[in-house]
Amino acid sequence: MDLKIQGKVAIVTGGTKGIGRAIVEAFADEGANVAFCARNKDEVAETEKALLAKGVKAQGTVLDVGDAQALRAWVDDSAQEFGGIDMAVANVSALAIPDEDDNWDTSYRVDLMGTVNLCKAVIPYLEKSDVKSLLAISSVSGREADFASGPYGTFKTAIIGYMSGLSFSLAEKGIRANSVSPGNTYFSGGVWENIEGGNPDLFSFAMGLNPTGRMGTAQEVASSVVFISSPVSSRTSGANVLIDGALTRGIQF
Repeated sequence: MDLKIQGKVAIVTGGTKGIGRAIVEAFADEGANVAFCARNKDEVAETEKALLAKGVKAQGTVLDVGDAQALRAWVDDSAQEFGGIDMAVANVSALAIPDEDDNWDTSYRVDLMGTVNLCKAVIPYLEKSDVKSLLAISSVSGREADFASGPYGTFKTAIIGYMSGLSFSLAEKGIRANSVSPGNTYFSGGVWENIEGGNPDLFSFAMGLNPTGRMGTAQEVASSVVFISSPVSSRTSGANVLIDGALTRGIQF
C-alpha cells in the first residue's frame, strides 16, 4: 500500500530507541523525511546515519523535551530546514513509573508537557500542510489501572484526553489528532527487558496477561503509527488506538 507520504516531513520526539526508533525508521522506509530528537549525542548521530542510508533527508538533534523553550526552537528550526512539517509524533516518555514525588514532576514535564508543547509548536506548520497529522504515544496504562498507575499511568491518561480535545478543536482546520496506546512492548534495552532481569516475578505475571503468549515489538507499534499519520488514514481523528494484542479487556465505545 502506498501511504502517500514520500517526500513529506515527519517530526518525532525520542527517535533513537525502542518504539521511537522503529517509528523514524518506518517513516523513512515509506520515503518520508524525518527530524527527530533524543538526549544521547552518540545515539542521535548513529540513528541519523542509519536514516540517511535509506535515501531520505534526516536530521537528529540532541534535546531534552522537558525544556519547553528548546523544544519549540527545535520545531521551528526543523520546519525551516525541511521546508515545513506534515506529521508530528510525540513519543518521549520519562518512564518514571514508581509513585515517588520526583517522578510526578518529571512525568508532568516530560510526558505531558512534552506532548503539549510539541503540539502547540507544530500546529502552525501543520496548517500549511496537506497531511496535517498529530499523534501522541500513550499506553494501555493510561486506559486501565495496572502496576504503572502512578505518575506514568496518570499522565498517559491525560495525554489521551488532550489529544481527543485537540481532534475536536482542530477539526475545522483539517488537522487530525490521535493517540496510540501500546501494550507490553519488548525490545533491547527497554523497560520489559530490564524487568525480566530485575523482577522476574512481575515479568512472568505480565506475560501471563498477554493472550497471544508474547509481548509486542516496537515495529508492530510503529507500523500503526505511520499508517494513522498518513493521508491514507484521513478519516481517523480523536481515536485512541490500542496496539496491545488483546491485552486490555475493556470495551471501547
